[in-house]
Amino acid sequence: MEKLLNELKIKIVDILNLPDVAPEDIRADDPLVGGPLGIDSIDVLEMVIMIERDYQVVINNRELGAKVFATLRSLADYIQTHAPDHAPETTS
Repeated sequence: MEKLLNELKIKIVDILNLPDVAPEDIRADDPLVGGPLGIDSIDVLEMVIMIERDYQVVINNRELGAKVFATLRSLADYIQTHAPDHAPETTS
């Protein structure tokens, strides 16, 4: 999960062009939309496109999007559960 969280942090900073934010500044449990990053609905659309392209995961309605984009952790959980190439990590 940590690998996916870090990967998403880098992608979010890149696709949303957040020059004043470093990936390590993004906390997994802070709100994504309306939180400290200033992500709005247009940014969410860009993230949806990236998630579909990079992870083959579809987020196709507003209610689902609100849950998935609540926090970075909820986004990573959804991708990990639904992406064909991202099987859940196990701890030994």
